[in-house]
Amino acid sequence: MTIIYDFTAKTLDGKDVSLNEWRGKVLLIVNTASKCGFTPQYQGLEALHRDYAARGLAVLGFPCNQFGHQEPGDAAEIANFCSLTYDVSFPMFAKIDVNGDNAHPLYKWLKAQKPGLLGTEAIKWNFTKFLIDRTGTVVDRAAPTTKPEDMRQKIESLL
Repeated sequence: MTIIYDFTAKTLDGKDVSLNEWRGKVLLIVNTASKCGFTPQYQGLEALHRDYAARGLAVLGFPCNQFGHQEPGDAAEIANFCSLTYDVSFPMFAKIDVNGDNAHPLYKWLKAQKPGLLGTEAIKWNFTKFLIDRTGTVVDRAAPTTKPEDMRQKIESLL
């Protein structure tokens, strides 16, 4: 049986990292974009990271260009935008697909573990959020319209 810690992903600087690095932590995994109406959520995600990292939360950002081509930049541009615009200090990964034949295996797994509304697995837009408990179980899937700060109570209950 596959578990979340079996997956690896490339960081923005091209290094392969195993999600096993975050074993035992609460994870908030988000598909992001720099030119989206929801992009200001980076601020809320960073606030969660700063407020809860010491207690065991890890926010992991996965840029995706599948929705309205709202993440057109390369890795350097994404890193620069996140750093200069939102002072992002949580891990950001290389741009991936979250839907379709080329979807990253992690996202295929996340969607199967926690389908969306009416059982649909497809990610509908940027800033869909998956909350994973310390055992690696996907406990929540939040819509792009759910603000990071609205997830505080659920996160705190898992920490």
